[in-house]
Formats: sequence, C-alpha cells, structure tokens
Amino acid sequence: MTTVPFTLVGIDHVVFLVDDMKSALHFYNNVLGCSAGYSYPTLGMEQVWCGAALIVLWDTTHPGAADAVPPVAGGRNVDHVCIATSPFDHEALRAHLRVNDIEIEREALHGGARGMGDSFYIRDPFGNKIEIKGPAVYPDGTDW
Repeated sequence: MTTVPFTLVGIDHVVFLVDDMKSALHFYNNVLGCSAGYSYPTLGMEQVWCGAALIVLWDTTHPGAADAVPPVAGGRNVDHVCIATSPFDHEALRAHLRVNDIEIEREALHGGARGMGDSFYIRDPFGNKIEIKGPAVYPDGTDW
C-alpha cells in the first residue's frame, strides 16, 4: 500500500449545473448567505463563497457551458451537498426559510465530519439538495 502524497483539508468546491443564474445567485447569496467569489463570464460560471469553500454555479444555457450540459437530460450527478454552519436557532432558521419560500424537506440529527449535529434539508431553485448542518451537539446539550 502506498502513502497518499497529500493531506485532506475539506471540500474545496462543488459545481452545480443551473439554468437561471439570477435565481441561483439570489438563492445562494440571499437565502444561504454566501458571498461573491470568482466570475468566469466566458464560461457562464459564477462562484460564491460558502465559508472557506466555493460553490460553483454553471449556467447550462450559456454558450460557454457546452462541457457542463449533462449527457442525459434531467440526469443527476450529485445527491446533496452538506454545508457546515455555526450554531443556529432552529425557529429563526425555519422562519428565514419560510420568508424565502424554501420548503424544509427534512430535519434530522445526523453525523458528519464534525460529529452528530442538527440538519435541515432544503432544495435550491434547480432541485439540488442542500443539507444545512450545525456543529456537533453533545449529550449535555452544548454545541460547538
């Protein structure tokens, strides 16, 4: 067995295929609180910062996105992306999503890279599933 020549740090970026950049940017910036990242106008690609990682939005209707169009219409190449967050108030998050007309598909306590934490599953305007996951919750009720 060989040694891996690098150390894993975390998710760098995830690429979502979209067909309405204005709606995509509204969702990721205004609903999730991402901030503008790099822009590649000749490719029809915008990136938004999600903490220390990037979410890449690639507009499949743009002429520069020929390589982004999936071979099968409606095909799926990712189940969901989990976005790690700071501690949050559940009621405040529910209210925020409701105001933005975002349906919560499921709430759960799930394990992840930071331990067992509260998760809310939602979808962006293009059907991509997003898991909003708070930090680990410990048996004494603290979260970090």
